[in-house]
Amino acid sequence: QVQLVESGGGLVQAGGSLRLSCAASESIDSVNIMGWYRQPPGKQRELVARVLGGGITNYADSVKGRFTISRDNAKNTVYLQMNSLKPEDTAVYYCNFRVVIAGSWADYWGQGTQVTVSS
Repeated sequence: QVQLVESGGGLVQAGGSLRLSCAASESIDSVNIMGWYRQPPGKQRELVARVLGGGITNYADSVKGRFTISRDNAKNTVYLQMNSLKPEDTAVYYCNFRVVIAGSWADYWGQGTQVTVSS
């Protein structure tokens, strides 16, 4: 069973930076979409950013200009560089890999990493 292992979360002051990483425990062929989601306390999980196989990226409006997503296909790894962090970025961050298996979408999820931004 493939696992996604996240790292890089932690506590940071407002205005600071963090870099999240997420790597698959074994090789996955043709990951179509790699993305990051987050779940703030008491709220639903939301999309933060995603990167498609061709390199096209999408961002939530709340993080545009501050966060950058990138992927390394050879390493089956996705990164999220977070700059100018705000207290409202506090959440558990989850990475997600979407692949097509036998004609259907399949999702892999990381275990989550806590990001806390203090004011």
